Amino acid sequence: MRRLLLSAALALTPLAALAAAPQTVTLDVKNMTCSLCPITVRKALEKVTGVASVKVDPDTKTATVTFDPDKTDASMLIKATTEAGYPAAIK
Repeated sequence: MRRLLLSAALALTPLAALAAAPQTVTLDVKNMTCSLCPITVRKALEKVTGVASVKVDPDTKTATVTFDPDKTDASMLIKATTEAGYPAAIK
């Protein structure tokens, strides 16, 4: 049994090494004019597959997003905010 578990652990180790490190991008977000806008932007970004965390700052009109680059990229994040009514660009 121990040998089987050890073999399984060794077999999975290379897969973990191949996983890309999380990336973080800051987006300039347009049209955030009220107190509910950041909530809408955050929810739109959180729906994107691979997004790990989102922090929206209404004062600077930015969204900082940490994501798995194997599952998504900045263009998908921009698409999500734009479709929600908040066009964005990489800062």
